[in-house]
Amino acid sequence: MGELETLIMHPHKPYAFVTYRSEESARKAHVRLNGEKLECRESSVTLYLSYVNSVTCEEEVSVPLPDGLVLVEDFVSQEEEAVLLAAIDWSSTNDDFTAKKALKHRKVKHYGFEFRYDNNNVDKDKPLAAGIPQECLPFLERCVKNKHIDILPDQLTVNQYESGQGIPPHVDTHSAFEDTILSLSLGAMTVMEFRHPDGRLVAVVLPGRSLLVMKGESRYLWTHGITARKFDTVPARGPQSPARTAPDLSACSNLTLSKRDTRTSLTFRKIRHEPCGCAFPSACDSQVAPLAPPPPSPPSLPCCHADAALLEEEYVHRVYDAIASHFSSTRHSPWPRVCHFLSTLPAGAVLADVGCGNGKYLGVNPEVMAVGCDRSSALVHICAQRGFQAFVSDALRVPLRTASCDACISIAVIHHFSTQERRRAAVRELVRLLKPGGRALIYVWAFEQEYKKQRSKYLKEHPEKHSPTEDAQTGSSQEAHGESSIHTSRRLEDLQDATESKLSVHTNRTAFNTQDLLVPWHLKEGKKQVDEESREGERKDETKEKSQKTNTGFGSGLDTSAKPSASGDTTPTCGSALKSESEISAAPVFHRYYHVFQQGELEQLCGQEAGVTLQSSYHDQGNWPSSSMIRKKGGRS
Repeated sequence: MGELETLIMHPHKPYAFVTYRSEESARKAHVRLNGEKLECRESSVTLYLSYVNSVTCEEEVSVPLPDGLVLVEDFVSQEEEAVLLAAIDWSSTNDDFTAKKALKHRKVKHYGFEFRYDNNNVDKDKPLAAGIPQECLPFLERCVKNKHIDILPDQLTVNQYESGQGIPPHVDTHSAFEDTILSLSLGAMTVMEFRHPDGRLVAVVLPGRSLLVMKGESRYLWTHGITARKFDTVPARGPQSPARTAPDLSACSNLTLSKRDTRTSLTFRKIRHEPCGCAFPSACDSQVAPLAPPPPSPPSLPCCHADAALLEEEYVHRVYDAIASHFSSTRHSPWPRVCHFLSTLPAGAVLADVGCGNGKYLGVNPEVMAVGCDRSSALVHICAQRGFQAFVSDALRVPLRTASCDACISIAVIHHFSTQERRRAAVRELVRLLKPGGRALIYVWAFEQEYKKQRSKYLKEHPEKHSPTEDAQTGSSQEAHGESSIHTSRRLEDLQDATESKLSVHTNRTAFNTQDLLVPWHLKEGKKQVDEESREGERKDETKEKSQKTNTGFGSGLDTSAKPSASGDTTPTCGSALKSESEISAAPVFHRYYHVFQQGELEQLCGQEAGVTLQSSYHDQGNWPSSSMIRKKGGRS
């Protein structure tokens, strides 16, 4: 319609503001577009235009960049950009020369040394024939002169992203590279997300020809990644943020969409030849425990909130992130009674799946507006790949409005909380989300593996003949949802003689002998495959295995009605790897914390919340979960 000056969209508003450079263009747009029906594939929308005198723009809100992170815009000129892009020959067929690879979400080339995605490291004794291109030297010398780096890099990784492509969150391997990492963005603009282990998120807009410098905490501790999408939400206009801050896209009022196009990133690094001695040992692969440590001791039952959070971080959260890919491959069959509950929801109902795992329930009823959340960013990424709406969140503090949901489900989640107070807080948070009259379905593992004289499928017919290898053949014979596990090459069953304060390790396919325990997850030896894309730059072992149905232990489920109330504490969900003996020993084993519920315990837990009525409670005969359904008082019954 004419030359466009700005397009401004306010978050969560169904309108936008358009400013043209001339009154004539604005009149032309109003005449031609007002009432116009726009078609896009199977969707259509009618556009309505109105004149406004002015658009108020609030002051931009900024958040500090991670410590050690610097963004320098326009670091190279357009002419230099063209020279650098021409130096990268994607048409070359000599893959050994530059270790060219076509990954799932982008094209990659390596110079100097190849970064290997099978072990997230470099072979320092095998340099590539192609060193860093000569065309890069003026740029690197300027980086030294401007004190962004102290010494010239010797390794270059070139990534080319088309529209809609990205890279999973990761930390560049400590033992592979020295401190400073340079990333030069060429071509289109994009948004890179930095996330701290405590959950803080900073979205950094990377314009074309900008230089990103990562040092210290931002390089060693924060993960960075690019979400795969075709449009980014970015500030619409105004002065650039100071060098040490980034616009807060969650609070900014003047936003617009930036359509992605081809972007090429040049990441320069210096190979490390000595072990890393950084100040972040929890994230450092050089500072992990030796390969043959003293026998690890199982954790103790938590005695306070802080201990509980650490236990769940170590034995739930980290585990799910570590096994997300393999876990998802074994979670493909929704449970029939959960599907029945979802099918009873009316069209247009709002459903929250708290602890959604890989999202297998989010698409069961296409007539409802379903949104999921999970503590594992890796599982949420899988949900997004499957086309579901999901976000990373703790089950004790879900960032959804109070009384906004017609229904909630919590399938095999609450048994991962390690204290009574935290389990009750998880139920209270579900109640807070429900509208008056809303319903929640809760499933947990049950302590009783026999119900009405019928044994669960989880129990072996002859437990005395139990062999650990049988669990290895089934992947994990007792998973109920987003169960996670701790990677260890040494079986922990030998630790069963621990004192009563220590958590015991459960023997798969046998009856539970205590309510609080560690449950093993066995991987079948020989079936472990590396997922190149999800492992890049990370130090996790993620595996893929053929999808296969697994039997699960009893769980408890409640369909309940609840009264809103404030959520309790934040809950981490992680699991760390205990290593011993050889890295190439038998099939790896992961361990996850569970509190298995005794009969009536889930009902009692839900009954403690005011404004809730228990509608039904049952044992799901197929997998023996204990289940309860609650309804929040008020509204229609």
